[in-house]
Amino acid sequence: MKITFSHVPNYLLKSDGTAIEAKEKSTIAITASFKDEEGSAVTPKTATWTLTDDSGAVINSRKQVNIGSLSTSVTVVLSGDDLQILSGEASEKNATRRFLIEATYDSSLGNDLPLKNSCVFPVLNFKYVT
Repeated sequence: MKITFSHVPNYLLKSDGTAIEAKEKSTIAITASFKDEEGSAVTPKTATWTLTDDSGAVINSRKQVNIGSLSTSVTVVLSGDDLQILSGEASEKNATRRFLIEATYDSSLGNDLPLKNSCVFPVLNFKYVT
């Protein structure tokens, strides 16, 4: 089974192929799709998500947040303090964020099999947002 995002390896992309750049303290939606070993859409048994900065520090206490309504595709909305610029990033043009999904699923290979995937996106630093 695999998780796919609307991105190429590492960076989220818009439908026109340009990179998504989240805006500080704004809103972004990340959609993930789940597929089995044969490429067919499948619903996982459990799924959580975590949001970190580039060094692995958890942003806005968003660690292993349960995804309650599981389906073959889920959308997670990040906004406000999820897209904040940390004090150590204040002088940077962009801050890097890593979005991780961890799930479990059953298949002919076994039960409660782990599955993980992540994507990366920049957050534009407006420098004076409150």
